[in-house]
Amino acid sequence: MKKIFLLSLWVLVYALALNSCKKDVKNLDTSVQTVTVINAPANDTSITIAPTTGASVVFKWASGASPDLVLYEVVFDKAGGDFSKPIYKVVSDGSGVQTQATISQKTLNTIANAAGIAALASGTIKWAVITSKVTTNKVSTVNHTLQLTRPAGFATVPNAVYLTGSATEQGTDASKAIAFKKISDGVFELYTSLQPGTYSLIDNTTGSATTYSVNGANILLNGVSTVSGSKTIYRISLDFNNAAATLTQIVSVNMYLAIDDKIWFTLPYVGNSQWELDGAEVDIPQESWGDESRYKYHFIVKDAAGNQGDEWYGSANQDNPDPTTSTQPSYFYMYPVNGSQWDNCFKMVPSYSGRKCNINVNFSPTIAQYTNSVTPQ
Repeated sequence: MKKIFLLSLWVLVYALALNSCKKDVKNLDTSVQTVTVINAPANDTSITIAPTTGASVVFKWASGASPDLVLYEVVFDKAGGDFSKPIYKVVSDGSGVQTQATISQKTLNTIANAAGIAALASGTIKWAVITSKVTTNKVSTVNHTLQLTRPAGFATVPNAVYLTGSATEQGTDASKAIAFKKISDGVFELYTSLQPGTYSLIDNTTGSATTYSVNGANILLNGVSTVSGSKTIYRISLDFNNAAATLTQIVSVNMYLAIDDKIWFTLPYVGNSQWELDGAEVDIPQESWGDESRYKYHFIVKDAAGNQGDEWYGSANQDNPDPTTSTQPSYFYMYPVNGSQWDNCFKMVPSYSGRKCNINVNFSPTIAQYTNSVTPQ
């Protein structure tokens, strides 16, 4: 009987507590105060987009009075749109809680592209602010227009670029396409040979890929590039930010001996972005101060117009000690340097003198830093 009484008491307490909780429940307020004032950029502002160098643009507005937390988005549309199907949205600063949004010019370029504004062309878009809370969203009662002028180049640049085609060292199998070295966002380079045939640039070696081609000094979407004449070694430089391509012929790669102020060895190109001379007879000159093996590399290059020039590659250090067989690989990293006789030279391991050596210059895009090596046979 006592157990039944206690059980009944607990049921009563639970019922009273539940009833008390129900009295405290309030309906969720999902009402939203629409933004009615937009501050910046001013209506009909003109912006010449510079994706890599231009300062970010701050979009500002006044908040609507609301007792609860609301979130904001800047919404963009074409000049004739009504924001029902916007072309782009950007969450405001502070993960959506601030009444401003800092938008990079790279993003503005993407928005302009989405609006159908071509590279090097100008066009009009408009923007507004969406205020939201839970499931309620309201577009501001006012909107501003922007006049955008796009640069040359692509609104979205690839993260990776590969070379493929019958004119390339790896042929037409896209899965074997040659990777470019990424220098910075949208900027790539590759040292390689091209032979008669065709080639294209792709941003993926498996599945679907975007294809580009080179036409003179320009990068184009889609298409193929044709190579004629004899097999030639090039540095292919690509800048997708400006849709620019530069093919520089590498006429020769030469090991320069500082003490004699002349070319010591010329290295033939062996493929895979490397120059290599096997069986080079290395005789290190002996001077009053000891072994004198300072060397660097002299590249003879030629531009598209046929003008020949010189490029020098050597050590990051102005002067270096003699290396040993256990010297760190970074000692031999290659950097652009000046052509002075003594500065920024490498040195050889002294014991290599009088031996036949393999000399290699490796500008492969797959290694962290371009490098060179001298290895005894």
